[in-house]
Order: sequence, then structure tokens, then C-alpha cells
Amino acid sequence: MQILISIDDTDNLESPGTGALASRIAVDLEDNGWGTSSFITRHQLLVHPDIPYTSHNSAMCFQARIEPQSLEQVISHAAEFLTRESAPGSDPGLCVAVIDRLPESGEIIQYGRTAKESVLTKESAYELARRLGVHLSEHGGTGLGVIGALAGAGLRLGGNDGRLKGQLAFAEPGGAVSVAALRDREDIDEVRALDGSSVENRDMVRLGDKVKTVLLDGRAILLVVPAVGQSDGVRWQTCSRQQLKEY
Repeated sequence: MQILISIDDTDNLESPGTGALASRIAVDLEDNGWGTSSFITRHQLLVHPDIPYTSHNSAMCFQARIEPQSLEQVISHAAEFLTRESAPGSDPGLCVAVIDRLPESGEIIQYGRTAKESVLTKESAYELARRLGVHLSEHGGTGLGVIGALAGAGLRLGGNDGRLKGQLAFAEPGGAVSVAALRDREDIDEVRALDGSSVENRDMVRLGDKVKTVLLDGRAILLVVPAVGQSDGVRWQTCSRQQLKEY
């Protein structure tokens, strides 16, 4: 079965981020033989004075394929892990959703979108989780992280929100690479122009300091923009952090 594991509000300013804990849960899932996990996505939620958060108010989510009989073990392990490893002062929440068992995916996707624009309550999160049959639990503090955890699952399921955790590594950082070579990488599903222009295999792309992909159409997409500042035949350059801020 395909599941989504989403967590939120596990850190403080001195501790490793929520993404680091999501990575450890994904590794444990595979090391215990429960299944295989995919890339982790970061989903930006609303930043508002009424919402407590550590630095950016973002949830982390990944999809995994597991055997049905391992579901309860995965949930139990993730819950115990967050209780044990979340930082002091955090309000961690965990969401585990079985994709094929969701009666209506539109509701959880819309919940995620709403969490990017509105202040939501813990009660509304639990009510939706109960109605959809989704596991939602809190593991310290106020437990307000359940809001972001549920929202992160919805945004990941929607397939058009979030940046993939980590940056892409290249042999020559700052150099130029062909679109064809980028498309051959296992961690890039597609190279796409931010403005919708056609990107050809023969085109060259100048690499920025930190190259990241985003989640669009359920795939890992490398977005590029027209190159500026040099006349070396390079047509494109990777997006800056600011240009990717909306994802």
C-alpha cells in the first residue's frame, strides 16, 4: 500500500530541523524492512502572529510503499520516535494517511491549501482526520503540530506544492550542464522553464550555488530561468532561493 508520513513542529532554534527527523523516520522504515520511501518534501504553511512556529512554519512529508501488515508498526515507530527525539519546547504532530483508503482526496488536499492562507484549529484537524480515517496524533507540548502534519500530507497528495529536501550535488558546482544530462539524473524527473518556455535537450544550464527541485504534477521538477550576465552560449540558469520561495 502507498502511505504518506507527514510531521510538523518537532524542532527548536538549537535542534536539527523537522526535515532531519523525517529523514531518520524514512531510513528506519527501510532498515526495518517495512517498505521503501521516496523523497521528502517541505511544505510552507501560513506565517502569522497567531501561529507559533520555530523559524518558517513548514511541514515535511514523504510517501512510502509498505506491506499492509506493517502499517501499525510504522505508525507506532514514528510516534515513539517523535516523542523521544523532538526538541524541548516543540509541539510535534504526526499524520499517516493510507492513500488508497482515503474516501475523498479533495478534502485533505483543500485542507493543505487552506493552511497556507488561514489560521486553523487543532480541533478542525482532528475532525477531518477522523472523517477520512487518517492517523493523526500529537507527541509533546501543545500538539499544535497536528495541523501542519495533516496539511503537509494534503499538499504532498495534491502534487503541486513544496520543495524537495536537500540540494542536488554536481561534480562541478557553478558550472554549466546540458538539459539532456540533467534529465538523465535519477533525482530529476523533468527540466522546466519557470515561464513555460520550451527547454531543449541541447540547451545549457548554468548551476547556482544551491540547486533544488520542486514538486509539480507529483514529480521532481528542476525549474530554470533565462540566463543573465554572461554571453557564453548558456541559455538557462537554475532558480535562486527567492524565485523558489513560493513553492
